[in-house]
Amino acid sequence: QVQLVESGGGLVQAGNSLRLSCVASGRSISSYAMGWFRQAPGKEREFVAAITWSGAITYYTDSVQGRFTISRNNNENTVWLQMNNLKPEDTAVYVCGATWGDPKDWGTYKYWGQGTQVTVSS
Repeated sequence: QVQLVESGGGLVQAGNSLRLSCVASGRSISSYAMGWFRQAPGKEREFVAAITWSGAITYYTDSVQGRFTISRNNNENTVWLQMNNLKPEDTAVYVCGATWGDPKDWGTYKYWGQGTQVTVSS
């Protein structure tokens, strides 16, 4: 029904930036909140950022506040995550998802992408 594809990950040095993209297909995602989660080896899945399509409300975890920005384009069915001043602790697989529930709770998500690897060197 909804397919999500992430792109934009890579290997960067600390202090540099990356812009992740999540493109949806299959149907409109205008009724879904969209979010980004990340998971590093040996660590639990962590909420990163989310955005609601209708209310233009955004949410961020404290560790990325002021560095990351989530944005959307309803016409393009696309969500971005701009990541500035990257730190080694940001290294993880980043996954986007779509939900009708609480966008900060990974358990509410109905659709997930495959993920994209972000690696930040010291």
